[in-house]
Amino acid sequence: MEFRIDHNALTDAVAWAARVLPTRSPVPVLGGLLLEADGEVLRISGLDYEASARIEVGAETVRAGKVLVMGRRLLDVCRVLPESPVVCAVEGSRFSVTGGGARFGLSVLPLDDYPALPPLPEVLGAVDSEEFAAAVAHVTVAAGRDDTLPTLTGIRLGLDGDTMTLAATDRYRFAVRTLGWKPEAAGVTADVVVSARRLTEIARSFGRSGMVRVALDVGSAGFELAGMRTTVRLLDGRLPRHDKLFTMVDPTTAVTDRAPLVEAVKRVAVVADGDSPLHLTFSGGSVLLQAGYEDDVASQRLPAVLEGADELTVAFNPSYLMDALASFDAPVVQFRMMGPGQRAMITGRTAGDEPEGGPTHRHLLMSVKPLV
Repeated sequence: MEFRIDHNALTDAVAWAARVLPTRSPVPVLGGLLLEADGEVLRISGLDYEASARIEVGAETVRAGKVLVMGRRLLDVCRVLPESPVVCAVEGSRFSVTGGGARFGLSVLPLDDYPALPPLPEVLGAVDSEEFAAAVAHVTVAAGRDDTLPTLTGIRLGLDGDTMTLAATDRYRFAVRTLGWKPEAAGVTADVVVSARRLTEIARSFGRSGMVRVALDVGSAGFELAGMRTTVRLLDGRLPRHDKLFTMVDPTTAVTDRAPLVEAVKRVAVVADGDSPLHLTFSGGSVLLQAGYEDDVASQRLPAVLEGADELTVAFNPSYLMDALASFDAPVVQFRMMGPGQRAMITGRTAGDEPEGGPTHRHLLMSVKPLV
């Protein structure tokens, strides 16, 4: 096996495939990347028990063949190679990487022990890669971090006709984002849970152009774009439905600019001890942010418009509130509040009115009872 390839193309491809490699594994070959050269294509594949990745890039094949090498070591080598064309070849029991006068020899792993890459599940449709990445980022902040509750560490991927729904919750907050997608056939439906960490990595890795093909079967999800193909094992269980939880009857609403509110939360939360609450008192044309106790206190007042009450005070975990506000792109945010210690819904606005059909991005927080 021997091939020639552009340095940056090789580095980017190795880095993309190496994302799925396990940090530690009792099976040494799972730390390897499989390189297959044939014609004008180099395929690089990696997998562990949870996910797989394969990418195709252009290369000039001198001798067709394949080799399995330690993936992270190969990535380290690629990153320190000089900026010049790279020649790679199997020479006996070593894989040589040469470029710009530098030469590395890497040991090869046994191909016979390497498991077959899982096939891509059935393709159900496609979604814009940039919008998909933004939607995943909007909801992943609400996903759980506790591995003892694995389902809550995932993102719900729901498909219903031409609408895709992404949702995540850790029981204390609940984020939902809907977006359009293009199903392969009419009547496509699905409701699965994908690891939030894996889905975030996948969405970011595809970049900002093109349509991502979405594939699903009973045990895995697959995503494909421009020579990049990845699969991930689904999580067991289902996330709770948000429909009833998000229904609010006669809430008190408040609207304020998002960017100044984000900065004010950061500033006032400096004196919040641990997860002590940050209080927001809406009244008339302003909102007063307050945090801290006894000697260490902070406050800031911002313009805001309150409707449905003369005054209302709610309190939130500062980090949860910060995560929620930072997940929005809109210049204005609206709070729908049921009262102290109850649900509060945050949505974004790009203008004075809500978008037609209602907000596509919603973030529910449970407020805590303000201290008296």
